Parts: sequence; structure tokens; C-alpha cells
Amino acid sequence: MSTNKTNITKDFKEKSVVLVREFEAPLADVWRAFTESQLLDQWWGPAPWRAETKSQDFRPGGFWLYAMVGPEDQRHWARMNYITINHHKNFEIEDAFCDENGKINPELPVSAGNNSFTEIPGGTRVEFKMIYPTEAALQTIVDMGFEQGITICFEQLDELFKNKKI
Repeated sequence: MSTNKTNITKDFKEKSVVLVREFEAPLADVWRAFTESQLLDQWWGPAPWRAETKSQDFRPGGFWLYAMVGPEDQRHWARMNYITINHHKNFEIEDAFCDENGKINPELPVSAGNNSFTEIPGGTRVEFKMIYPTEAALQTIVDMGFEQGITICFEQLDELFKNKKI
């Protein structure tokens, strides 16, 4: 079923990027991988970087505060605000760069997004749509290596499923 490829579509007119990936894993496991910080920490950062959670409150109005930790222990902080949550279907977010206390950095793009999960034969399809305030903001994210980074992350998640670690 799965081609195990991350399909990425950028639309600069709509200021959006859509990622689609299928995983050979049950929907409940894929949902957990995207919503539980102890699992996110295992795959969210593109190696050799890794995600390290400072706090997570997965409910509408809550947020995930984490650092992307580099091989020299560099830390770049990010915050994912949870807007709405429909258990095992989708969750809407606001995604931003911030400081270690969660204060949003206004100099970097803030995006709005929707992560949807669909059961398919043999697995789960994830669609991840992010919308940016301007074309320049989307270009900034592209220039920062978003596509390569998220592709590596999804490959890492795929390995966790294949090795039955989730």
C-alpha cells in the first residue's frame, strides 16, 4: 500500500505547503506518534538533530514546547499551539519559533496548520497542511530546509513503525 514517500506540494499563491505520507501502521499508533511528546522526541528532529520536549499539554489551548537539539548541543526552540483536536481525525495548530520560555519570535514565520489522519488499507495516511502569512514567510521556511527536514523526520518515524518501537 504505502509508497513510503513524502509528497510535498508548495503553493506560493496560497502561501501553503501540503505534505502527504502513508505509514504502514494503525491509525491509533500514528496518532500517538504525532500527539505524545515521548514519541515525538524519537522522530521529530531530522538526524543528527533531535527534538527534546520541555513541556506538552495536548488539548485545545495547550501547546508543545520543544527544542531542536543539534550535535553540538545547539538549541532552537519551537512552540506548537493546539487550536482544535478531533481525536484520531485531525488537530489544528499554530506553529512558531520561540525562546526557551515559549515566547514567540516575531522575526520568524508563524504558520497555521491542520494535521489530518485517515485509515487506509494496511495503514494510515497523514496530510499535513501549513499556511503562512506571506509568500516570503513560506520562502523563508523553504530556505531553512523544511522539506528535507520533514522528509527525514517522516523516514525516522517510518523506521520506528517498521521496528515495532511504536
